[in-house]
Amino acid sequence: MVQMMNTRDLQYLVALSDHRHFGRAAEACFVSQPALSMQIKKLEETLGIKLLERNNKSLLLTEAGIAVTERARVIINQVSEMRDLAKLAKDPYSGELKIGIIPTLAPYLLPLIIPFLSKEFPKTSFYLIEEQTGNLIDKLKSGKLDAAFLALPVMETSFSTSLLFEEEFLLAVPNNHPFAKRKTITQNDLDKQNVLLLEEGHCMREQTLAVCHKMKATETQNFRATSLETLRHMVAAGSGITLMPKLAQQLNANISYIPFAAPKPVRSIGLCWRFSTAKNVLLEEMTTRIRKIMSPQKIRVVR
Repeated sequence: MVQMMNTRDLQYLVALSDHRHFGRAAEACFVSQPALSMQIKKLEETLGIKLLERNNKSLLLTEAGIAVTERARVIINQVSEMRDLAKLAKDPYSGELKIGIIPTLAPYLLPLIIPFLSKEFPKTSFYLIEEQTGNLIDKLKSGKLDAAFLALPVMETSFSTSLLFEEEFLLAVPNNHPFAKRKTITQNDLDKQNVLLLEEGHCMREQTLAVCHKMKATETQNFRATSLETLRHMVAAGSGITLMPKLAQQLNANISYIPFAAPKPVRSIGLCWRFSTAKNVLLEEMTTRIRKIMSPQKIRVVR
């Protein structure tokens, strides 16, 4: 008799790959550990190969197990998108939408757009996840996210990308800094200046590093911030200067924000989603609404 696989067994395998522990994988799948272990053994029997290396200390996937797991991720994602397609065929503007966003954008963009999007799409439930770029890309590829707000470019051939706006960088300096009274500043003015930057993992760190190299500025070596708010507090305390995205500009009695003369350094912000998603109609419509919302913010909206 031919044994059949089902998507639940594939989900168990993927959970084991992610957690590398039977107990945690079972908990994530809402089943008992013996039930999960039994289904994995049945899956191995069905395929006629060994998927796992088991011992008392660790759980490893075999080479074949790794290959099967990656294909299982694709199948699970395709089945999920098939279900979404069936639901969206009835109403493309209903259901859940899981959206990721980078930390240097989330606190400043979300309050501007989410209240409007919730009114424009009342049948859509928005779930928002704030993480660094690498994690968001991984979750978007695996189907854990439907879309993500990212700084562009994003080098993923499986993604559709819609450019939303370009946001200029401002120079944030303490009020007692020699630049504080300037109405504008040129890139040459930052020659040999030390600039406070974010820690590794933030895409904005790479962007600001590139800008600094172009301006011949250098990174302050004895400090790296975990967030833009930490950078802001350091500038307010007189501990240095930094580049701040325009949306993150906030009034502070101890900080002066100075725009650059042309050519202005900018970052491009876009919404990315998988080509294969069943939610294309909704996401395309969202990008149109977001551009409209952002038009009054005095940033360059890309149409």
